[in-house]
Amino acid sequence: MIIGVVSESLPGERRVALVPTVMPALTKAGLQVLVEPGAGRAAGFLDAAYQERGAALASSRADVYQRADVVLRVRLGPSADASTAADLSLLRPGQAVIAFLDPLSDHGLVRALTERGASAFSMELMPRITRAQSMDALSSMATIAGYKAVLLAATTLPRMFPMLMTAAGNVSAARAFVIGAGVAGLQAIATARRLGAQVQAFDVRPAAKEQIISLGAKVADIPLEAAEAEDRGGYAKAQDEAFYERQREMMGKVVAQSDVVITTAAVPGKRAPVLITAAMARAMQPGSVIVDLAAERGGNCELTRADETVIDNGVTVLGPTNLPATVPYHSSQMYAKNITTFLLHLVKDGALAFDPEDEITRETLVTHRGDVVQPRVRELVLASAS
Repeated sequence: MIIGVVSESLPGERRVALVPTVMPALTKAGLQVLVEPGAGRAAGFLDAAYQERGAALASSRADVYQRADVVLRVRLGPSADASTAADLSLLRPGQAVIAFLDPLSDHGLVRALTERGASAFSMELMPRITRAQSMDALSSMATIAGYKAVLLAATTLPRMFPMLMTAAGNVSAARAFVIGAGVAGLQAIATARRLGAQVQAFDVRPAAKEQIISLGAKVADIPLEAAEAEDRGGYAKAQDEAFYERQREMMGKVVAQSDVVITTAAVPGKRAPVLITAAMARAMQPGSVIVDLAAERGGNCELTRADETVIDNGVTVLGPTNLPATVPYHSSQMYAKNITTFLLHLVKDGALAFDPEDEITRETLVTHRGDVVQPRVRELVLASAS
């Protein structure tokens, strides 16, 4: 079986789906790896390194699609992008593709994959169960996003993070507030602490308090908890507007007193909840910074604009949508480990096994044999077509 790897085509995407260090695990399983020339260059991985580990170089991108049984990508989509349409035209019926597909939102891509007859696996839909932890690419990328969000904030903030005692007087520590203590939030807490900030954090899940405290941060005094903050798959669950209204009211004072606010609240397939209104942001001191990690889903801050810097009343709001791509070496390394483990889980006797009894396969397989087979995605696609 031939595994194909191509360069990522979306603007600003510097990651690559496989790195040379994972090649031995694939070749040991009897798989051949075919790489598009230059596929890993933007992430710091040269063609020679792939060849040294047993991969073969294709003659072109089209050659990879023509010869590969399975194509590995970081991102395939959005469907509206011209480069996505070009890649979809190269897919063969029966060929498999594994990538971030955004299937809960990008129904056009799901329909296109169905029309091509491709078997598409979505890395976003990986169930959060113990045996799938090493395949959880969303968590890997969230780790990088949380780290980089703090660095962005520290670069933008017109003051330093740590408390310093100098001959010119004392410098007080910056006050950082992290909303959401999932993977990205916890990494943001840890990074802000390492830089010397005073950190508070809040999460609607009662179990998150212990994790916040374990990283040396304080739990913000906001007496509000959600009974069902996660769905059965371990992902965030949307609350009603009344809940978010109470949350905003209780959170306003903490936001106003913070120099940096990092928001991480996103619900798969839905618009991100607005947790910081324009009025709340404008109540912060001039020079304060908000980094909104939910910008791709509309943002947790009312002022957020995806991939833009907004300055309002002296407060800077950053809305990055793909921070992992700004750290392409390590994000590719982590993603490659996730997708390799997943691929080897799917391979049985030298071929992909489409086992509907396996929870990992059942949850991640979106399209197969010209049909949408993932129940949640199928329901959404049918609803959007009606």
